[in-house]
Amino acid sequence: MQTIDIQASMPPAAELARLDARFAARELAVAGDAVVSVRERGQGPAIVCLHGIGSGAASWLEVAELLAPEARLIAWDAPGYGASTPLEADAPTAADYAARLGALLDALRIESCVLLGHSLGAIVAAAAARRDARIRRLLLVSPAIGYGAAQRAEARAKVRAERLATLEQLGIAGMAAHRAGRLVSDQASEPARQWVRWNMARLNDRGYRQAVELLCNADLLAELPPPMPVRVACGALDAVTPPAACEEVARRCGVALELVDDAGHAGYVEQPRAVAALLRESLAH
Repeated sequence: MQTIDIQASMPPAAELARLDARFAARELAVAGDAVVSVRERGQGPAIVCLHGIGSGAASWLEVAELLAPEARLIAWDAPGYGASTPLEADAPTAADYAARLGALLDALRIESCVLLGHSLGAIVAAAAARRDARIRRLLLVSPAIGYGAAQRAEARAKVRAERLATLEQLGIAGMAAHRAGRLVSDQASEPARQWVRWNMARLNDRGYRQAVELLCNADLLAELPPPMPVRVACGALDAVTPPAACEEVARRCGVALELVDDAGHAGYVEQPRAVAALLRESLAH
């Protein structure tokens, strides 16, 4: 296996300083004595963004910058990520994550929002959208379907074993060094690669293990379609949740799949202008 200098491959100090200055993390107390770490930028109608299994709130920096003049973008660190309190169960459900999201909306006094879920975050977003009337539009980007359906039992066991074995063998830093590149396309810029690695390197062991269980036990298709307008998008070069898989999600929602050109799985990091445009259109309706 090729050796990668993980520190040398991270964003430069000036970029990390920009993150802290323009999209700083803060901790909010929510119901149940839990804390949720969030990053927020801009003013106007609220957009709430949920990251995937190998990322974090900071990954939305560029989208937040682009939308700052016209929207209030809020990105959470999911339970067990960043400084956010993990959920209690070792194998929490999508409803457990959705309840924590609802508590965050309470704490932020959000009365109406557009909700974007990326990858594993799409499972949480769909579960929340079915339960919370404050969510008025839903955008699923490169949605993970999950392995909870009965017919996916064999794949479920394989994915759980492989994910946890990789964690044991490589650790968080090793995963970031050797696995983060799969989240972007071959033509991704070096800054995009650096941000993807940096976010993955900040994962927490317990939060990641809980997220693996969510991925293995959830079934996104069982939550669709929610009772609101939905859009489904995917990176045209996504190798993790490829367009063919995302097409099924879009079909269940009764909409056409929208492709983000020149983008892999972390399309909003690789092509933030395209994803910002999708959100801008969602706000306008």
